[in-house]
Amino acid sequence: MRASNKQTSECGMDRNSTEELIKQLENRLDRLTGQPAEDMNEEEIENILNKLSKSNFRNKFHLKEKDKEYIKEKGIEKIKEHAYTFINKRLAPKDIPNDGKQTPMKGHPVFISQHATATCCRNCLYKWHKIEPQKELNKE
Repeated sequence: MRASNKQTSECGMDRNSTEELIKQLENRLDRLTGQPAEDMNEEEIENILNKLSKSNFRNKFHLKEKDKEYIKEKGIEKIKEHAYTFINKRLAPKDIPNDGKQTPMKGHPVFISQHATATCCRNCLYKWHKIEPQKELNKE
């Protein structure tokens, strides 16, 4: 095994891979909110990533072996489809009666990713990403 500068998380992903996954999730949310991903500059993205990386709560979320196996079994395209469905059903509506409780803490790799990236509820979307609550998320 050769030495590497890469930092590896508990889920076996190096920091660059984890950051890339976070960027992809954030870009998808930007499209849903109507704010084109290109409107976010690198500094804004890095600022969010830096804050997320320092959160003790957010750092508790790691993909377990069964999550990684599920992703391999289903394929990344199916996982993306699940993410899109979960976001449209649980985050996109203007009014969410169970906001703050709509995303389980386990049970699907997307749920784990949502908690790790603070995209689990409208309160977290506002606190971390400045996406206004009480506004329907859409593609425009």
